[in-house]
Amino acid sequence: MTHPHRYPLLPDTARKLGLLHEYARLKSEYGSDGGRLQELVDRVDRLVDDATEELRALPESPELRTLEPDGLEAIRRLRPEGRVRLWSDFDVDRYRDRLRGSLLGRFAGCTLGAIVEFWSVEEMASWAAATGDAFPPVDYWSRAKEPDSRRYQVSECSRYTRSGMDGVPVDDDIAYTLLGLLLMEDSGPGFTVEEVGAAWLKYLPYACTAEEAALANLKAGIGGSSAADFDNPYVQWIGADIRADPWGYLAPGQPEKAAGFAHVDASVSHRRNGIYAEMYFSAAIAAAFGSDSVVDALRIGLQEIPKDCRFAQDVRWALEAGSGIRDYRQARTAVEERFGGMSGVHANLNACLTIFGLLIGGDDFTRVIGETVAMGFDNDCTAATAGSLFGAVHGARGIPPHWHAGFKGKVATYLNGWPEFSIEDVLERFEVQARRAF
Repeated sequence: MTHPHRYPLLPDTARKLGLLHEYARLKSEYGSDGGRLQELVDRVDRLVDDATEELRALPESPELRTLEPDGLEAIRRLRPEGRVRLWSDFDVDRYRDRLRGSLLGRFAGCTLGAIVEFWSVEEMASWAAATGDAFPPVDYWSRAKEPDSRRYQVSECSRYTRSGMDGVPVDDDIAYTLLGLLLMEDSGPGFTVEEVGAAWLKYLPYACTAEEAALANLKAGIGGSSAADFDNPYVQWIGADIRADPWGYLAPGQPEKAAGFAHVDASVSHRRNGIYAEMYFSAAIAAAFGSDSVVDALRIGLQEIPKDCRFAQDVRWALEAGSGIRDYRQARTAVEERFGGMSGVHANLNACLTIFGLLIGGDDFTRVIGETVAMGFDNDCTAATAGSLFGAVHGARGIPPHWHAGFKGKVATYLNGWPEFSIEDVLERFEVQARRAF
C-alpha cells in the first residue's frame, strides 16, 4: 500500500548546482569575462531564492490543517476516545528496574547504529562480510570503517566497536535524553517552551536539521514558541522523535502527562507530525513502564495524538502490516513502497521501522536492535527508540550483558558543561525528577 500523498518529481538540483559552481570556477580560470560570469551566477541565485519563496507561500490544505493542529488543547480534542493511566502510585522497585533497562537499551541501540547511520542495507551487509561480523548484528561492530574520525567532535568511531568501547560514546540521540533531564532539573515539571529554548542556549553547542534551524533562531533572539517557524523545512523530521524518551522516564505509567511534556519540548523545533512523533513515543514509553507488552504500549501511545493525522495513520499501518513482516529486508521494502520520495530522516517513515524492529524481535533484545539497524535509514535513532521501549517493558534483565559491559558506567556528551555523565547518577537523578513530577 502506498502513502496517500505523492511527492513531486524533484530534479537532481544539488548535482546541477555543483556543476554550475565548478564551470564558473573553470571559466574564471580560463579567462572568461568576469562580469558575464558573475551575472550568470547571480541570476541562478535569484531564481533559486524566488522559487523557494514561492514554495513557502503555496497554499496548504485547510482540511488537513484542521486534522493536524500544533496546539496542545487542539491536539487533545482530536485524540481517540479513552485515556489510560497505568500507575496510580509510584512503584519504586519497578521504576528502577525498568528505567535501567530502558536507558541501557537506548544506549545500546544507538551505539550499534551510530557508525552505520544511513548506510544502505547492501553497504552494511558488505561491511559485515568484510569484518566477519554477523548481519543483522548480534553484537557491536568489530571494526569501524573510519576508526579515527570523530562523531560530534568528541568520540572516535573506534569507540563504537566492541573492542574499542570505553563508556557510551557520544550521539545526539543520547545527548537529548540527558538534556531533557537537565531541563527538568532547571525548570521543573511546569516548564515552558521558552524555558526549553533557554536550556538549548545554555547546553547545546550545535545541532542538526530542525534543531539547528531552531537553535540559530534562538540565538538570533527569536522566542522559543516561534523558533521552529523560520528557515526550517525539517519540522516533520525525526529530531523531536529522538527527544521523546526522557518524558516517558519522567512520567512512568502516565502517558498523557508524558505526551504533555513532549509537546512543550517538541514545539521549540517542530510542527504537526514532527510534534506528534515525540508525543507518541513519549506516551508509549510511559505506558511501557506499566505494561508487560511492547505492542500494548505502542497502541496506548496512539491515544495521545490526533487520531486522523498522518503519523497516526502510518503507525496503525505499521502495527497491522508488521504481523506479516519477518525480517529487515521485508521491513525496508514495505517502507520504501509506502513512503516513496519521503526523506529518510522523516519522523513517519522511521517510526514505522522502529515498530517493525520491535515486532520482528519480540522478546529477543538482540534481534530487536540488530534487525532495526539492518533496515537502514536513520538507524541509530530507530534502534535507540526500539531499545528504550524494549527495556521499559522487560527491565534490566532483558538487556543481555554484552550490550552494556563496555559502557563502564559512563556516558560521553557534547553538552556544554557536561562532557561526561555517570550512568548511576543519571538513573538516580531521573528518579528524583520522576517523583517530583508524579
